[in-house]
Amino acid sequence: MFSYRHAFHAGNHADVLKHTTLIAVLRHMVQKDTALHVFDTHAGAGLYRLDGDYAQTSGEAVDGYLRLALQKNEAPTRMVQGQAAIKIESKKPAEAVPLAPALLDYLNLIASFNPGGGHKVYPGSPFIINHLLQGRERDRLKLFELHPTDAKTLSANVAQLNAGRLITVLQEDGFEGLRKFLPPPSRRALVLCDPSYEMKTDYARVTAMMTDAVNRFATGTYMVWYPIIPRPEAHDLPRKLKTLANRESRPWLNATLTVKSSKLGTDDEGEVVRPGLPASGVFVINPPHTLKATLTAALSQATKLLAQGKHKAFEVESGGH
Repeated sequence: MFSYRHAFHAGNHADVLKHTTLIAVLRHMVQKDTALHVFDTHAGAGLYRLDGDYAQTSGEAVDGYLRLALQKNEAPTRMVQGQAAIKIESKKPAEAVPLAPALLDYLNLIASFNPGGGHKVYPGSPFIINHLLQGRERDRLKLFELHPTDAKTLSANVAQLNAGRLITVLQEDGFEGLRKFLPPPSRRALVLCDPSYEMKTDYARVTAMMTDAVNRFATGTYMVWYPIIPRPEAHDLPRKLKTLANRESRPWLNATLTVKSSKLGTDDEGEVVRPGLPASGVFVINPPHTLKATLTAALSQATKLLAQGKHKAFEVESGGH
């Protein structure tokens, strides 16, 4: 149950989609002075080292965040730790082009966690959210993390912020724990749900949690990240969320980013190679009215910059307005 560790995947193309969307949503929501409650149902460890063993084992950031940073002429050509080296020279484009505002905002925010330059630290959603809530003393951030090791690391990372009552770390199941906080006293909330989907029952639990949450607090903003993989549950999830939003007469947005084919391939020695995660999506209920245009501009560019072959695509659809 606890085999998944996001440290292996930090900064990959799914994080680019998820965190670009999260930043865009929160940028809009903090324009109002009214207190905001933010809930992260699967918070992870909070901070990740891209030069650490976990990230370098997979090297997924090379085809995600680091490739965008290279487009901005910020990324090193090599990342080295001990004997391990990740080479990304071949990813550099012939000519840099101006990045879409949302992608540039995403890169600048991550750069703020590396004040000395470089790309060693990658912030997870808890620290991205906290960064955007700075200076808003009435806001509250509640972080759920069930994994015992990640929960301990998250608590230690959050303790360094000296955030006081702003942030609460809860070592419990976010699927179940959310309900006791809805609706929030301020009647303004953002819920981020991005489980690992390591267990296929997570798909049904997402639907159940979202149904309960919207019934309790219909005007909250809800953001669900999901993988797009050859599994019926994965394809059914956005359809079920769309049905929920339409049934409750709530506006919704669904954005997807595909960077490679989902088909099995072979290496030079004829061995079967699994493609890894080819695509992912984010589904937002009650999205900011600016989000569709923002993501369309960002993902049309990200699709080209992050493509790992000819099979690439993006889509931003909305409804219920």
